[in-house]
Amino acid sequence: MTKKCVAVILSGCGVYDGSEVHESSAVMVHLSRAGAEVQLYAPNVKQMHVVNHLTGQPTEEARNVLVESGRIARGNVKDLAELKINDWDALIIPGGFGVAKNLSNWAVKGKDCSVEGTVETVIKKFHATKKPIGLCCISPVLAAKLIPGCELTVGCDTECEKWPYAKTAEALKELGCQHVNKQVNEIHIDKKNKLVTTSAFMCNAPIHEIYDGIEEMVKEVLKLV
Repeated sequence: MTKKCVAVILSGCGVYDGSEVHESSAVMVHLSRAGAEVQLYAPNVKQMHVVNHLTGQPTEEARNVLVESGRIARGNVKDLAELKINDWDALIIPGGFGVAKNLSNWAVKGKDCSVEGTVETVIKKFHATKKPIGLCCISPVLAAKLIPGCELTVGCDTECEKWPYAKTAEALKELGCQHVNKQVNEIHIDKKNKLVTTSAFMCNAPIHEIYDGIEEMVKEVLKLV
């Protein structure tokens, strides 16, 4: 059987200013278990800012998204500008605030955001060539911005009165997308656009359930190849 080749985009290292480490690890574990060939990529740009993960407060440091992504990738990460669409069968983007700060400026502008240039180009190429895209946590906002009318989930607003990401779901709807309520261990498949989404840490759930949801996302992305 021919190996399925999957590109994974990181946005730095650490939930508050980069890729969420557990989500990134879960993606890699499940791709490895499935026997996929994987390459990690990141845009070679400055981070929006650097956050002290003990205090949650920004610092005066300046860091680079590609360099910081190397921490998760064990050094094996490439500049996203080097990605060649014909080399890959699918794309997956883990979450973390880096998606909303470095891969886009969603954290500042919400639905009026722009997507970082290389990220926009890659997502549009995968979509145009009908190759599946897997997104978890906050990363579905990238598809919402770039793929009009797509179907996505960032969680389930009917399960928790104080669900903190209801505004995100509303913003997706305002962009013309359909938000579908899903539990943390569930996924939503937009068959028309070949998008697979799961909420991960957008939900307040045990980490093993987040890994379970990401496993389902990875499985379905590979099935769509």
